[in-house]
Amino acid sequence: MKVIGIDPGTAACGYGIVHESDGRLRAIDHGWWKTPAAQRPEERLKTIFEAVDALIAQHAPDAVALEESFVGVDARIALSVGQARGVVLVAAARVGVACAEYPPAVVKQAVCGYGRAEKRQVQKMVKAILGLPAEPTPSHAADALAVAICHALAPPLLAVVG
Repeated sequence: MKVIGIDPGTAACGYGIVHESDGRLRAIDHGWWKTPAAQRPEERLKTIFEAVDALIAQHAPDAVALEESFVGVDARIALSVGQARGVVLVAAARVGVACAEYPPAVVKQAVCGYGRAEKRQVQKMVKAILGLPAEPTPSHAADALAVAICHALAPPLLAVVG
């Protein structure tokens, strides 16, 4: 199974691609996209859509997994993350790729064994699980790999389908 993990965000959107076969995981690619704050919102979302669309076309994943939005104090940020999440879902739906969403605590539990793990712990564990030569950076890419790992190893009923 090949999974594209996404850590959605408008300013920074992380991605990570893993391949699972017989319980073994291999990292295929990871990184992030950054959009300028001065750019119009619709242009930022278009950039994310096109980038996700290109990843899906290039890698033909079995699924796209997203980290569920954390709604904190700032409603503007929550709205922005929700918009980025929406364009990712549309990019996947456009070509019939199934989507799943996981709360951050579930992803951290799956990767670190502790649902309140710090970002640095997630980076270290992703490196160890995937046998990477270095910790994935920035944290958006590590989070995206973590959500892909979570989905690749999750029992089918754990996923919250988007």
